[in-house]
Amino acid sequence: MLNYANISLIGMPAVGKSTIGVLLAKAISWNFVDTDVMIQVAEEKGLQEIIHAEGVEAFARIEQRHVVALDRRRTVIAAGGSVVHGPAAMQHLKAMGAVVYLDLPLPELEKRLANLNGRGILMAPGQTLHGLFQQRQPLYRNYADLVIHCAYRSHEQIVDEIIVRLG
Repeated sequence: MLNYANISLIGMPAVGKSTIGVLLAKAISWNFVDTDVMIQVAEEKGLQEIIHAEGVEAFARIEQRHVVALDRRRTVIAAGGSVVHGPAAMQHLKAMGAVVYLDLPLPELEKRLANLNGRGILMAPGQTLHGLFQQRQPLYRNYADLVIHCAYRSHEQIVDEIIVRLG
């Protein structure tokens, strides 16, 4: 159906990468992998536990190691929001297929992210969601093969647009 070996979804936390990823995988009869879950299973700890125990930089290295080790075909990959900080991880995702940036404006993200501290979001001490958004948005755009604007759209509409634009 699609001319890509894989589709990787990138974007800020709470944009809907996992939910949209599952729906997209079902729609095109592919596998689905959530790298955050993959890391938690492999490390036998929650993301926030890893960040607290190891620190921000160590978590970034752990995430990159796990993403670079991915070897999949016909898989929709929901990548953790911080994956864009790992150049090797992003190069690997791009080499494996299409990278789709799910873009959502900051005010919408703020509504969805009530609990920043307990969610396992990779943020420097004292960093705000606004600062994180400003830091990551250019990286997401740089690595994306396709940008999907998600504001005021249903998950199904987003999935349909990904299929049409990549198909």
